[in-house]
Amino acid sequence: MKEAQGKKLGLQTSLKKHWFIYLLVLPGLLYVLLFRYVPMYGILIAFQDYRPRRGVLGSDFVGFKHFINLFSDPYFFKVIWNTFIINVYGIVFGFTFTIFLALMLNELMSSKLKRVLQTLVYLPNFLSWIIFGGIIILFLSPSEGLVNGIIKAFGGKETYFLIEQDYFRTIVTVTNIIKNAGFGTIIYLAALASVDQQQYESATIDGANRRHMMLHITLPAIYPTIAVMLLMNLAGIFSANFEHIYTLYNPLVYETGDVIPTYLYRMGLEKGEYEISTAVSLVFNIIGLITLVIANKIIKKMNVVGIV
Repeated sequence: MKEAQGKKLGLQTSLKKHWFIYLLVLPGLLYVLLFRYVPMYGILIAFQDYRPRRGVLGSDFVGFKHFINLFSDPYFFKVIWNTFIINVYGIVFGFTFTIFLALMLNELMSSKLKRVLQTLVYLPNFLSWIIFGGIIILFLSPSEGLVNGIIKAFGGKETYFLIEQDYFRTIVTVTNIIKNAGFGTIIYLAALASVDQQQYESATIDGANRRHMMLHITLPAIYPTIAVMLLMNLAGIFSANFEHIYTLYNPLVYETGDVIPTYLYRMGLEKGEYEISTAVSLVFNIIGLITLVIANKIIKKMNVVGIV
């Protein structure tokens, strides 16, 4: 009893002493509660025959009917595979390229050149996916696009890249790297800024070259940052950037390009099957959470601090 009263008094004292800090936190807390937690009651739609006129609380419950229908649809597993393989490509090529780019920028001796390259690399991040996707569509246009212009200049035949299933995943991966690599490099370069420069000086005195210093000083310095970024990527292994895919894809590439967010959009907003789209979202949010927990435990066993 005394312990509970002591905690209460401690909280009251903290509120009086740091009231301005709590006031600053309040808008963000209200945002999370109102727009993140309150809408969670909509999960009930996955277990109902939802009727908009009757609302969430008034619709009839049907148990796991929609989940059974969902997992009996062969196309749904194709969507899962598309989402998974596109994200794997993003981790294998995009994640590793970002680390490589940050290391190369860090090795530049000219600070002026380094700043210019950082700005150029980060510039696409300021564009929305709609604008950036429009630029990509123009570049890949079969009649006026720069890429096809180069192909035809060398005697090749123009290619309709965005309607070819074999090219779509590659286009998504490459454009994702171009758009987001700059943001990742900023994070890694910020982590490298905290490295004690005396380590490099000592390594130079001991006869180490730039490659040795990069492998034994620079890379270990950003291992925790790499671990956190990897965890965030793994947590979204069954999600995808809706704006990115939706801007570039079309019915001709559904076979290899239709992913869970675009599938949810079509089922929920275009076809009005809110129960199916809610069920899909619930399943993959749970899978994402499980993936994050497992990956975090693996990271911790590697003596790197995780995020949970």
